[in-house]
Amino acid sequence: MIKSIINAVLGNSNDRAVKQYRQIANNINGLEKEIQSLNDDKLLEKSLELKAKVQNGMTLEEALPLAFALVRESGRRFANMRHFDVQLIGGIAMHYGNIAEMRTGEGKTLVCTLPAYLNALTGKGVHIVSVNDYLIKRDCDWMRPIYEGLGISVGCVLDQMPHKEKAENYGKDITYVNNSTLGFDYLRDNMKADPAEMFFLNKPFNYCIVDEADSILIDEARTPLIISGPSVENTEMYIRINAAIVLLKPDDFVVIEEEKSVHLTENGVDTIEKILNGYGILSGQLYDDKNFRIVNHVQQSLKAHKLFTKNKDYIVKDGEVLLIDEFTGRILAGRRYSEGLHQAIEAKEGVEIQRENQTLASITYQNLFRMYKKLAGMTGTAKTEEEEFIGIYNMKVIAIPTNNPVARKDYEDSVFLTKEQKNKAIIELVKEANGKGQPILIGTASVEYSEALSDVFRQNGIVHEVLNAKNHEREAKIISDAGKFGAITISTNMAGRGTDIKLGGNIDAMILDGTQNIEDEAQKAEIIVQIKEKYEVERQKVLEAGGLLVIGAERYESRRVDDQLRGRSGRQGDKGETIFMLSLEDDLLRIFGGDRIKSIVSKLGFKPGEAMNHSMLTRVIRYSQKRIESMNYDMRKNILKYDDVLNQQRIFMYTKRLNIIKNKDLMPEIKNMCHDFLTHTCAQAGLVAGQNLLNNQIVIDKIKEIFGREFGKDDAQNFENIDIAAQSLYNLCEDKLNGCILQHSSNIVDSVLMSIFISTLDELWQSHLSMMTALMDGIHLRSYGQKDPLNEYKIESYRNFDLIMTLFISMSLHRIMAFEIQD
Repeated sequence: MIKSIINAVLGNSNDRAVKQYRQIANNINGLEKEIQSLNDDKLLEKSLELKAKVQNGMTLEEALPLAFALVRESGRRFANMRHFDVQLIGGIAMHYGNIAEMRTGEGKTLVCTLPAYLNALTGKGVHIVSVNDYLIKRDCDWMRPIYEGLGISVGCVLDQMPHKEKAENYGKDITYVNNSTLGFDYLRDNMKADPAEMFFLNKPFNYCIVDEADSILIDEARTPLIISGPSVENTEMYIRINAAIVLLKPDDFVVIEEEKSVHLTENGVDTIEKILNGYGILSGQLYDDKNFRIVNHVQQSLKAHKLFTKNKDYIVKDGEVLLIDEFTGRILAGRRYSEGLHQAIEAKEGVEIQRENQTLASITYQNLFRMYKKLAGMTGTAKTEEEEFIGIYNMKVIAIPTNNPVARKDYEDSVFLTKEQKNKAIIELVKEANGKGQPILIGTASVEYSEALSDVFRQNGIVHEVLNAKNHEREAKIISDAGKFGAITISTNMAGRGTDIKLGGNIDAMILDGTQNIEDEAQKAEIIVQIKEKYEVERQKVLEAGGLLVIGAERYESRRVDDQLRGRSGRQGDKGETIFMLSLEDDLLRIFGGDRIKSIVSKLGFKPGEAMNHSMLTRVIRYSQKRIESMNYDMRKNILKYDDVLNQQRIFMYTKRLNIIKNKDLMPEIKNMCHDFLTHTCAQAGLVAGQNLLNNQIVIDKIKEIFGREFGKDDAQNFENIDIAAQSLYNLCEDKLNGCILQHSSNIVDSVLMSIFISTLDELWQSHLSMMTALMDGIHLRSYGQKDPLNEYKIESYRNFDLIMTLFISMSLHRIMAFEIQD
């Protein structure tokens, strides 16, 4: 009640933030005339002066008004784009570490130049992260004149770019890069042995702006980034397990669609045990400790058959299983499911099974982006997920007002009893709208449904384009034409594609197509004028027809993705219409809203074939989506809790590794290792440093055994305490290394030492990751023993990490004493 009164009087927190930022924008406006009076050289000089001041102590907040005024003028002068006041407000919000929620077409790409330039003045680097290489290259090239006009260097890093080029672009003041490339480059940095080869050594993560922030920081955060290497797993096992799963009956397993999980029943366990015993690949009971790998194979094959659907979650193309990004509809080139799931799907589809990989390095997107000193973002839809942004990334979502009022009409959902009735209604609506030339975009959530709908359109003689994972190579052309008069486009997950549909078509693409073979400049200029005139006529016809009509043929699991689809229409104050047309057979309504919706339908007395338009139905659908969003949030939080355990160890390991690489004198490290090694040995026998070792024959025998086995010496009877024993062990190592230096050189020996330390550390870390991955597969079963799986995971993880650090010392010392340098 009190909160409502405060909001009524003072406005909510979003309104107050926008009001505060608007005052700063007014200050920026006050500098505009002064900055416009500068010529190009003076503008650059002003920028360099500001950069020097920031690097000499001026705060970024003090520099903000002038910095933003310089960027606005550079945009007007060098890119023919002047920032609107609402874009200034969006830039201010991002500078302060928030997510700027701006509707489609409001110019987010231009907005980010403001905080990017301001934060680049520190010289510590700025990363602008987007969802794919096409967008980062487009945005970098598009915005480059603005930055370079102010003396700021800018570059973009592409996935397949040569290492030297990548290093050069990461070294720029501002770097555009896609999220997966950034993550994998970070992981690879921590697998290198040469500091000169590292991208982030001299420019650690400082300030980052995440484009399509909800897609990257939430949707893609379900799956960690993993660098893998080949394992020795036998692929024949997947074929045998697949054959067993096919024989299961409906009462052998339970599918929980809401949780996207599947489990064997008691009957199912008995059935699988009988089948696998018959195959000769199982001894004893399925859940015996020795069968943990078989349990994983069974579980993954069960998921492959019961939870993953061809042409929805993946496609099979040229004998290969290719994943579909559920948020963008694109093929995820080079990406594979982990933990044997991809191999299980390959066995299910009867294609060649590629060997399973073992994890060499991994990190979640949450922990990757939380490494930045300051993180900001921009997107068209984020407010519904603000709780998650605050809880995980400590970022608020600021909804930025539009530059022009929204003229789009959003209609209530139309719900039908069956998909057939829905498809019929979509056909009728499409024919009606197309009759007046209105461009139409039909959004679907799966490749399967987009193709089924396309078949229905063809049967009804409706000419259209289809954009999904099977023809994504034509994406740019299809989207470019989707806003033209009379265009009809069916698209899978249009919401996540990151490009606008412009009424009348894409003028830039038209000019490029119309002038690409013209060399005469006068002729080219004349053609451009003609194209622009034709475009304006086309655009006006589309506006008169009602603008872009968006038909959502399915509701998505997330309200945010629905809002993104709606946002394709009505950009920058254009006319437009949107409607969702659903059926009770759609997965979302069937799984999450079935009984409640059927009850409402029964009460309201709708007839077969009749469209059900009622606010009660819309509320139930929204409620169902909230349930799914809450479940997905819990899933991501759970993933993060487990990765936080590993992240502490990852940071320790990467720091230790980097210190070894940067340290030119490793002898002090070896001395510490000798002491730690013997301290651990004695601790196992109940002794501590300082105690007389001669009084404990068990320890003497143990040390003698170790010196004899590992180092070929037997001097333990002379040790009075650990310090003396450690010094003796160090002397042995020193003598060994000095002998090698006499034969070769100190540089060669230093290189060998570093190689020993790094290879041993990497080997043990990879072993630890594999052990943790295997542990994760079954840790939830401990809840049946009234134990908290997360606590159990922490205990096992810390125990194993202590073990590998102890092994690192003993293995390194052994390898130091054993190595030989060949001439």
